[in-house]
Formats: sequence, C-alpha cells, structure tokens
Amino acid sequence: MTEATQAPVHRQLTINVLRYEPRTPERPARMEAFRIEEADGMTLYIALNEIRETLDPSLNFDFVCRAGICGSCGMLINGRPGLACRTLTKDLGPNINLAPLPAFELISDLSVNTGKWMRGMSERLQTWIHARQQEVDLCRLEERMDPAVGCCIGACGTVQMRKDFVGAVGLNKIAASRRSIFVVSKSAWTPGEVPGLGGLFVSIILMR
Repeated sequence: MTEATQAPVHRQLTINVLRYEPRTPERPARMEAFRIEEADGMTLYIALNEIRETLDPSLNFDFVCRAGICGSCGMLINGRPGLACRTLTKDLGPNINLAPLPAFELISDLSVNTGKWMRGMSERLQTWIHARQQEVDLCRLEERMDPAVGCCIGACGTVQMRKDFVGAVGLNKIAASRRSIFVVSKSAWTPGEVPGLGGLFVSIILMR
C-alpha cells in the first residue's frame, strides 16, 4: 500500500462524563472516562452513542431529532453549553469533559428535565391564549423551540440565583402566544410587572 492510499490515522479520544444517579444518592457523583477512536465527521452525539452501544449501556443522555432542531441534547461541553449533535469532535481537543446543563432538574448523568422548567415558566407567565369570542388558529401560533433555549438557561447566572427568573425565554413565549391575538380575559394578567422578569414592567407588546 502506497503512502497516498494509506488509511487516515484517527485520534484516540478520552471523553470524561459526569455520572450521577439521583435515585441512588448514596453513590457520589464522579467523572468517568471513556476512550474511543475518532471517526470522520464524528459529533459528540455519535460518540456518546458509540460509548453506550460498545462500552456502557447505562450511560444516560437526551436526544430526539439529531439535527440541531429540538435542543434536547444540550449539555456542558468543556464547561460551555452546547448541542451534542452540532458539536464536531474534530473541533475539540483529545480530552473532552461533559456535564449536564445546570438550572434544570437532573434525571441521570447528562439527562435533565427541561420540560418541567418550561412548564413552570409557562404557568407563571400564563403564556397561553386567553381567547374570547374569537377563533384562534393554533397551528399558526405553534412554533418549535429554539434549540439554544436549554443552553441559554444553563449558562445564565441569574437563573442560578433566582428560581423565578425566566428572562428572554419568557418574553419569547409571551410574544409567541400573543402574536396573532391580544384578547385577554379578566382573569389574565394586566399591564404591569411581569412575574419572573426581574422587575421588568410591560405596558404594551408589539406583535408582527
């Protein structure tokens, strides 16, 4: 085999994962190292799947779309929030540290309950349609969540200090739920301070 036709030499990656199972608190959190061979075009999602399929089937992490749309695979990658399915291992060093996103309830290992946080935020802000004598096209109002939402919350220091803070996510939810209709029942919030927005006052919402 000539030098030109030799197979490329791939790096050996060491992926360090923060492991913890809340249902067995007697076992402390720990970093566990997994060593795999890097492949062409490998993402962290592919690497984690390889670890689960070949090394440790008990490893927990979240994914749904695998295309950077749903945001489910958000995690701390070398200390910074990011999406596993969008992060190429070639853009990282040979030693990679992974941890779950903070601010969210931990399910296990890298898996967190973002849905619980989002539901609580929606209930505090009442981000649903308060319709009165008018039909609402829910299909027009329903949009996918920005895949960076979980990473944004995970990186926000204010969220760590104030559990009632919803920030830009809350404003986006308000805007989405009132984009096409602004019919508010008597039971809905009146213009004034919006709970969870750190004292921000809102008197009018501009809609597209």
